[in-house]
Amino acid sequence: MNASARHAQLSTRGLLGAAAAVLVLATGSTVAVAAASGALDSHSSHYSARGPTCSAPALPGTTVSVRLVDMRGMMTRGGMMMGGSGGMMSQNDWRYFHRGMMRVLTSTTSAPAGLVSLTVTNTGYLTHELVVLPLAAGQQPGTRTVSSDGKVDETGSVGEASATCRAGEGDGIAAGSTGWVSLHLPAGRYELICNLPGHYAAGMYAELDVR
Repeated sequence: MNASARHAQLSTRGLLGAAAAVLVLATGSTVAVAAASGALDSHSSHYSARGPTCSAPALPGTTVSVRLVDMRGMMTRGGMMMGGSGGMMSQNDWRYFHRGMMRVLTSTTSAPAGLVSLTVTNTGYLTHELVVLPLAAGQQPGTRTVSSDGKVDETGSVGEASATCRAGEGDGIAAGSTGWVSLHLPAGRYELICNLPGHYAAGMYAELDVR
């Protein structure tokens, strides 16, 4: 084989090798993307709602949308997810809840003073509620004292959404459902909390500034 033919053959092998490497990288990237997508799908399923569904009617004043969230994948005992016949942790297992397991998410952090309507959707797996408490000057959300029953003092509450598929107070908003309340709020800082046992300590609070 002359030098020109040998050079051509080496060049062809080099191109084939490069193509194979690109194919391997592309395949690896595809697998990685697929794995990441699966992980994201699995993670997002932790926030899927269960139970009956309903929506709030048209409400007066400024509307603030609120989501009540709990992470199914973090509802554990001793670091092990409850599954099979054990199922999810129940409301009575609140001593196993830890900060960061639950959240109160709002569509806005502020609203004008006056009539404010809160539409509260429970997108978690446990029953939740929303209680509106004034914040004192300098007081930060999440710093209220939690008593031995897993709840905080509701003295001074200006209202709550704690009924399934209706307005006002009730026994809690079931998973997948919505409750709502319309309140006349003067200017000030308010803390929106879930005050079912253990839920506040698990992270269910958010601030709403009314100006």
